Amino acid sequence: MKLRSTISLALACATLAIAPAAWADKAQAIDEMEAYLEFVDYGGGVIFAEQIPKDDWKKFLVIDARDPAQFAKSHIPGAINIEWRQVLAKRASIPKDKPVLIYCNSGSLSAQAGFAMRVAGWDNLRILQGGFDEWRAKGGFDASAKATIQATH
Repeated sequence: MKLRSTISLALACATLAIAPAAWADKAQAIDEMEAYLEFVDYGGGVIFAEQIPKDDWKKFLVIDARDPAQFAKSHIPGAINIEWRQVLAKRASIPKDKPVLIYCNSGSLSAQAGFAMRVAGWDNLRILQGGFDEWRAKGGFDASAKATIQATH
């Protein structure tokens, strides 16, 4: 019990010693997010599957932000798997000079990852609205063509 108390006290002291630096970084992060939100377009980088013509998919680096088990089960062909929590840690592998599309199952986790990436400077990144589930329901790579056909009726 005494060892646990000593460890807890040491951790508390260490936390207090580094807290001012962490708070400065937090303030800077908040300033960066505030600046981003002031100038981002209304959609915040969101794109619908039907907005991407079939031939344009090959222009994107597609990131599946779900966990590796979900990716292994099924994913958008050509996608790479970077779990949503790892996008900043693996940002060196994500280009800034070509379109990047990120998705998860429904769009919520990829929206968080996409927000972080866009604040970090990836203005070429788009978030797939509705994620993998909606992409599949709308016809996958053919979503754009199906939406065009439906709109002509």
